[in-house]
Amino acid sequence: MHLGDVIIYVVRFKDIGKGDISIAGGKGANLGELTQAGIPVPPGFVVTAETYQKFIDKTGISDKIMLMLDTINVNQTKELQRVAEEIKEIITSTAIPDDIVSHISEAYNALSKDVGEDEANVAVRSSATAEDLPEASFAGQQDTFLHIKGFSQVIDYVRKCWASLFEARAIFYREENDFDHSKVYIAVVVQQMVDSEKAGVMFTVNPSTGEDVALIEGSWGLGEAVVSGTVTPDTYYVDKKTNTVTNVSIGEKKTMFVKDTKGDTIETEVPDKLKNKRVLSEEELIELTEMGKRIQAHYESPQDTEWAFNENNLYMLQSRPITTLGGDIEVNEEESEDVEKRDILIKGLGASPGFGSGSVKVINSINELDKIEDGDIMVTVMTTPDMVPAMKRADGIITDEGGVTCHAAIISRELGIPCVVGTGNATKLFKDNVKVTLDGKKGFIYEGEFKDENKQTKESNQTAAPAPIITVTEVKANVSMPEAAQKASQTGADGVGLLRTEHMMLTSGVHPKKFILDNNEEELIKILMENIIKVADVFYPKPVWYRTLDAPTDEFQTLEGGEDEPHEHNPMLGWRGIRRELDEPEILKAEFKAVKRLHEKGYTNIGIMLPLVQHPNELKKAKELAEEIGFIPHKDVDFGIMVETPAAALIIEDFIEVGLDFVSFGTNDLTQYTLAVDRNNELVAKNYTEEHPAILKLIKRVIEKCNEAGVTTSICGQAGSMPHIVEKLIEYGITSVSANTDAVETVRKTVARSEQKLVLKAARKSLKE
Repeated sequence: MHLGDVIIYVVRFKDIGKGDISIAGGKGANLGELTQAGIPVPPGFVVTAETYQKFIDKTGISDKIMLMLDTINVNQTKELQRVAEEIKEIITSTAIPDDIVSHISEAYNALSKDVGEDEANVAVRSSATAEDLPEASFAGQQDTFLHIKGFSQVIDYVRKCWASLFEARAIFYREENDFDHSKVYIAVVVQQMVDSEKAGVMFTVNPSTGEDVALIEGSWGLGEAVVSGTVTPDTYYVDKKTNTVTNVSIGEKKTMFVKDTKGDTIETEVPDKLKNKRVLSEEELIELTEMGKRIQAHYESPQDTEWAFNENNLYMLQSRPITTLGGDIEVNEEESEDVEKRDILIKGLGASPGFGSGSVKVINSINELDKIEDGDIMVTVMTTPDMVPAMKRADGIITDEGGVTCHAAIISRELGIPCVVGTGNATKLFKDNVKVTLDGKKGFIYEGEFKDENKQTKESNQTAAPAPIITVTEVKANVSMPEAAQKASQTGADGVGLLRTEHMMLTSGVHPKKFILDNNEEELIKILMENIIKVADVFYPKPVWYRTLDAPTDEFQTLEGGEDEPHEHNPMLGWRGIRRELDEPEILKAEFKAVKRLHEKGYTNIGIMLPLVQHPNELKKAKELAEEIGFIPHKDVDFGIMVETPAAALIIEDFIEVGLDFVSFGTNDLTQYTLAVDRNNELVAKNYTEEHPAILKLIKRVIEKCNEAGVTTSICGQAGSMPHIVEKLIEYGITSVSANTDAVETVRKTVARSEQKLVLKAARKSLKE
């Protein structure tokens, strides 16, 4: 992070937010966001991602590490583990430069003073710059260290966190998800330790079904027991509308993590009187549910959170988007009946829906992972991140321990593998090569295997879906990262209504202006083309609307070449969107050139969308820049604008006169600009609503004017994922709706239902006449 000419190696929670992933990583950015939102978060600071980058560059170990990664075969488990250990040894044995040590020391001393201790007792937690994103869950990829006290220990464990970026499981995950190792940095969170009496995890919706209930798991001691799956926790379901506890399952909580007399974290046996005792009271569940609703409203999306109670005080330790939402897995009814006629061998908790069947392979240690072949059923006490490569080969996962928020459950849902957790003794009951079938929704394990013609494989669990719903109104997907395109396309979306540019540019680590100043425009164009084509190719020939750069200035400051970025009091109202790009036209022209070259390669499905326009002259000047490079709007490429300002909505006919192929509503900005409400300000967030009559009136006006002129209309803001607002948009006559990937299926059903209502209404009116 840069401030003028000074490099900031350490930043406090209160000074960062969710937009600072490139600085603080996903975990750190979200802790900062929660802190700024007034959520009770233990205080702390982040050793920034740039600090890690400076460490590996200044010590000369970066090139050596990347060379080792270039030759690795991640599907060879033993080779992967060997290389991972060698890289970690390089990092942990390399001395940290004195200037970096000095910055961390100052921050730790300040935190100790803030919490009233000579040496603060802290948790040291890894926070990779690509983790905890909506498109990719990195559950358990990097390490966390608890009850760390004293500066020398903090320094040692910061280095261990850096090394954990190259755990075998993390290397494998990045390779599988096409993340460039050299572009993924790691920040480290140093946070006051909460000695919790009870702790756990809360999903603000059911992560398997999307049902609008709070799913809460809790156990005694630190939350590590729940997250790691070393305990079968209590599981609670709370109706969020009424705050009614609808289901309680008391787990046998055999172990807990606590601080011993030496100050170390140890795993110990739960006292007999607590093993089968309910952890959370009705009052605590309601308090948690209310907190979950508050956090989900703040982020405007379902969240996976971690919580802890200490001396009756609730603390939130993390929040990240739920990445596994989707429609229920559809199962052939004959298959279901065939399975249910069989004997139930054992029961557990359904943690990832779908049927899986095959030969059991019991895994008692990580050295046995090579036993798992394609189509086997992995049975183990609890999965660990190191098991992910083998999990991917399995047709189903069964564990002795854990709840529906444990590692096995999260990873199985993400991989689309049926999973049953918390069976108690599956590893003792089953022997290798026994044939079984598991129901990942009900939590039952049946005797025998599906006959071959009925067997449902892992791939069908991932892609099985009901017959497609046909709608006149197109339902598209929003894509934030090119790496998420494949997942978005599998929803059956009719295209991409919003392809954000920011991730493509910001993850290069270099300010886009620096490419221009260094006479290296070609490299910038290459980066854009390589990323855009990943989306355009997957969706071809469906339309992909590429939105030009719209990053606020604070997101540029950490990039190489971003030292001179202005410091704005409110970047959201500042130098961003089309207004910045017209001031720095060479960047916008580079974007146009990238799209032009892709068109010349045959990807004519890419359209260009300008963000944050407020005057028709901005549209006119952007078109002139496109024409300068021989790319003619409307003739060579579809050209549109985002309607995010009241100004654009109120004079949309003037934009139409200049020339438009399409418009898309950015309701997040349109709402806060119209209502004068900062949606990230806890004091006024309650006044933020896309359903305000003024917002709906502006949207309706734009749709009507565009329909008259034959201009396509869409929506790509958060409201596009809200079924009750989508119903109104259909009534207004919107052409398409672009939703978050996890909402596409639900929105399509809403669109179909709304269209049917309009047809029925028209038919009834005709009969009356």
